[in-house]
Amino acid sequence: MNLALLSSAASIHTIRWANGLSEAGVQVHLISQQPLPERLHPGVKCYFFPHRGVPGYVTMVPGVRTLLRQLQPDLVNAHYASGYGTTARLVNYRPWLLSVWGSDVYSFPHKSPLHRWVVTKNLGAADAVASTSHCMAAQASSLATQLADIAITPFGVDMPVFIDAAKAASGTARQGLTIGTVKSLKPVYGIDTLIRTFALLRQSLQACDPATVQSLRLRIVGGGPQQAELAQLAKTLGVEQVTDFVGQVPHSQVPHELAQLDIYVALSRSESFGVAAIEAGAMSLPVVVSDVGGLPEVVVHEKTGLVVPADDPAAAAYALQRLVQDVTLRQRLGRAGQLHVEHNYGWPACVQSMIKVYEKTIENHKKISSKAFF
Repeated sequence: MNLALLSSAASIHTIRWANGLSEAGVQVHLISQQPLPERLHPGVKCYFFPHRGVPGYVTMVPGVRTLLRQLQPDLVNAHYASGYGTTARLVNYRPWLLSVWGSDVYSFPHKSPLHRWVVTKNLGAADAVASTSHCMAAQASSLATQLADIAITPFGVDMPVFIDAAKAASGTARQGLTIGTVKSLKPVYGIDTLIRTFALLRQSLQACDPATVQSLRLRIVGGGPQQAELAQLAKTLGVEQVTDFVGQVPHSQVPHELAQLDIYVALSRSESFGVAAIEAGAMSLPVVVSDVGGLPEVVVHEKTGLVVPADDPAAAAYALQRLVQDVTLRQRLGRAGQLHVEHNYGWPACVQSMIKVYEKTIENHKKISSKAFF
């Protein structure tokens, strides 16, 4: 298969799709106006256009149209319903698949009527639409009601990498118990809720299990605009001495960072899928997540983790206390979580799911073209 991937080369998600598809035998042509921070598979061919921000998605149209005429791909897969979705719609190379990511259908359309029109127009113009989760597919359908069938193409996990990291960590002696997260420090991800939850957890344990309180640490991995605000919150709540702000790390370091944790927490206020939660599951970590977006889709309550109401530090603190005080529960949820992720979100299976969507889109386009010809 000959594929044109129209997406941001600055995103690790783009890089992983490009590499995974190339390794599966697809000829991938990555077309982008963003820089390339990660290493690509040798078989991926890259084509970069000048980075001009929002106007660039329109100004690059003539160049992309000319390039596609030369490459003659079997299909164009545009990632993100706003920027590159606009480019693909204006180029009008057929067939093309539009993959939605999250903020492009959750927040972008609510900025103004014009923003909503752009996304709705792009969704309706695509030959097919794909989403990483059912909840995000429903959101896309609410914007473009004519969409009858949105394919679900989960973003997978490279299981061997995470399993190896977990095995390496198991042989390292570590004192105490570390609760943590790997997330951008933005309001949407509820890091403030996590810090409040941790403070409540310590207060609760102080009354019934003071020895355990001394062993607890909070580890927050990620950078973002809230860093100073969150550090001040930790100080205000009296947990700054037991809270580590690690900062942003490259994706290749995520398994190493997850290996530092005993319990993973994601108390997001909105989440289109839940990649970080399944990566934690791949490490055999018990997880506590909020009941928003795709998180309840990837975490099975009481089987692979615990699901709590969003913006409810008390409920999250109770869930964490159960895990902190019950090592058997931590181990049971962690083992089940790893098996669940391996079965449902192993990267090779997810790549094959995407390829099947490509094949179906191409075949449907051929049928429609054939009918139109006759």
